[in-house]
Amino acid sequence: MKRRFVPIAIGAALGAALAFSGPSFATEYPSGPIEFVIPFGAGGGADLEGRLLAKEMEKHLGVKLIPVNKTGGGGAVTYTYIKNSPPDGMRIGWNSSSVLTTTNLGNTDFDYDAMDHIGMVEYQPQPFVVRSDAKWQSLEDFAKDCKANPGTLKIANSGTGSSTHAAAIALMNAVGCEVIHLPKGIKGRNKSVLNGEADAMVAPLTGALKLSKAGKLRILASLSSERNPVIPDVPTAKELGYDVVVDLFRGLSVAKDTPQEIKDRLAEAMTMAAKSDAFMDLAGKAGFTVAPMGHAEFSTFLAEEDVKIKGIFKQAGLYQSKSGN
Repeated sequence: MKRRFVPIAIGAALGAALAFSGPSFATEYPSGPIEFVIPFGAGGGADLEGRLLAKEMEKHLGVKLIPVNKTGGGGAVTYTYIKNSPPDGMRIGWNSSSVLTTTNLGNTDFDYDAMDHIGMVEYQPQPFVVRSDAKWQSLEDFAKDCKANPGTLKIANSGTGSSTHAAAIALMNAVGCEVIHLPKGIKGRNKSVLNGEADAMVAPLTGALKLSKAGKLRILASLSSERNPVIPDVPTAKELGYDVVVDLFRGLSVAKDTPQEIKDRLAEAMTMAAKSDAFMDLAGKAGFTVAPMGHAEFSTFLAEEDVKIKGIFKQAGLYQSKSGN
């Protein structure tokens, strides 16, 4: 994913805020601590990034942002909570690619656009990984073995319908390989490769990098549009002839119809926090790319990615239409 930084406009649309709760509502925002809701458990990449971003946003909003982990349904619990919250900007959802996967999987009775999306913060590759002592030295080696032994090799993912599952499906479809997909959860995914239960996995780079540097895992390919500077020697699937790009992204969401002035305040704080020294330092170590994106561009991006995820899920028989079609 090659994205440019787009300055986020601040201002306008005060009328929406006035209509919501009187003349002073938006200008008094935020009136107290803001709940920062994280869809996944404590200690993982989403949690660590989200907590740091929240801490940095405090400096620009002047109030505490309280991280709260609301797990379940591949993000569905958090997104349902944000969707049903008052449109006052006092509850922010730390979204990810899961906002598309869980809504298309049928874990919610609404689509991703049932919320307002403030913007994107970062994106990162989802590499294809094997154990360091595995016989496959390249993705091509794995593909040859897989084609010779269809339906036998096992690829672990974070859960059925997760972004890692979608990426694995897309890659194996491009390779022309029939595999067994193992939904193991975030912690179980890595463990299953290390103990030999799974032959390979797809994981966010932040979830595979530490074990790769420790010499326990080997990264065979990245599913991004270009090489990542943290793993510069790892080729992309596209370089190897497989037209697959399925990055993982993270951003912020609020309830539908949140006043524009509030969304602008949050967008400004989000961008400044993402560009802070602390967050940029984490990005350099963990391997994600900080690329703040405003509402308009993020909305276009989400619509394009939603089409992609729908296509992957439909081909795999996982898609659940809200209309019953």
